[in-house]
Amino acid sequence: MPERATAREALALVTDDSTFTELPSPPRESTPDGPLEWAGYDASRARAAARTGEEESVVCGRATVGGTPAVLIVFEFGFLGGSLGARTGDLLESAYAYAREHRLPVVSLVATGGSRMQEGMLALTQLQRVARQSALTRAAGLPQLAVLRDPTTGGGWATLGAGADVVLALAGAQVGFAGSRVRPPDADPAAYTAEAQLAAGAVDAVVRPEELREAVALWLGLLTAPSTEPAPVPGALGPTDLPATGWDAVRGARDPGRPRARAYLDAYFTRRAAISGDRCGGSDDGMLCGFGTHDGRTVAYAAQAGTATRPAGYRTATRLIRLAESLSIPVLTLVDTPGAANDAEAERQGAGASIAELFTTVATARTPLTTLVIGEGGSGGALALAAPGNTWATPDSYFSVIAPELAAAILKRPADQVRPTADQLRVRPQDLVELGVVRGIVGAAAASPPRG
Repeated sequence: MPERATAREALALVTDDSTFTELPSPPRESTPDGPLEWAGYDASRARAAARTGEEESVVCGRATVGGTPAVLIVFEFGFLGGSLGARTGDLLESAYAYAREHRLPVVSLVATGGSRMQEGMLALTQLQRVARQSALTRAAGLPQLAVLRDPTTGGGWATLGAGADVVLALAGAQVGFAGSRVRPPDADPAAYTAEAQLAAGAVDAVVRPEELREAVALWLGLLTAPSTEPAPVPGALGPTDLPATGWDAVRGARDPGRPRARAYLDAYFTRRAAISGDRCGGSDDGMLCGFGTHDGRTVAYAAQAGTATRPAGYRTATRLIRLAESLSIPVLTLVDTPGAANDAEAERQGAGASIAELFTTVATARTPLTTLVIGEGGSGGALALAAPGNTWATPDSYFSVIAPELAAAILKRPADQVRPTADQLRVRPQDLVELGVVRGIVGAAAASPPRG
């Protein structure tokens, strides 16, 4: 995409050929030089219109992207810096209403400097209008996707951008609430980039212009395929023999050579797209979340990757499940963690609250959840991701109230009692079935196939 691309150039890069149809503009009331009678405002608007060929700072219409119809909201930065005024609010409100009426997803290609100063507080209150329209669209079960172009700052970032369900950003784009002219003099410019927002958990992916159409098409295809059926249980990828002892189960789950979450996701999905970040300033590479296609259906996934899960990981999983629920998409979770991260930084980041929030989200989810324990099931940090009544286990996994070593230490047992303690805890997959903790064992040599 050219630097500071026009709205029409951005549309051409994303939409299928010749499918864009601009939506009718709602009736307009105007007063000379706007509501504040700002001298020269009408002349500035006229020059912007002549320069860009647009009547306002946004262009709204209907188009297809990768065969999926959608409502497109595209900012024209050349029109007064893509700023939001009352007329912009009219167009945005009309576009959202059209999307709900026709059951279409909303894709916003954002490039804005914020609210329009020539309209004062009336311009700023357009953010409330946009937030309400976004909330109504989310309540209607329709996905919202934002693409952050250069620049995306101010209220446009804080509503259409950061408020979307999935946020993509073009590489190198300036992204931040504070625009370049209002930041502290000593502010680090690198903190206001798409890449910095990705690291901070505010953006799901940074894409190059030539990748954008494919990325948007993939997301629209995944997010517009609701289903009421639970996600099927994945097949086991590791050994089929059940462990003889509790310690054997622990050793098998800790084997560095056993299949991990990425192998399971690769085997389960024909295509997938990841979300990233908790929208609170953090991300966790040990919690893999996103949406994928399995047997022609969209399934959301949250998968622990074998590391101690950090608060940002739990919050990202919570975000994933809530989004899947709002779009009526089933969820698959993969449990594999020695436990929640318990270092001082994790406590400062709200470990307990993040785990509690995930427990509540799983317990109250209205979309079906399926869980497979593929490795270590370490205490509450693992159980928070497990579906009550629909959790399965692989032969090379275990689930325990606490790690055997820690249990022995708490009970003041010597080191040579760790293995017997593992047996007493009954952590083997077959023990978990007998206890009613899991429904069955997937892929065990003597196990029956999963039910339903």
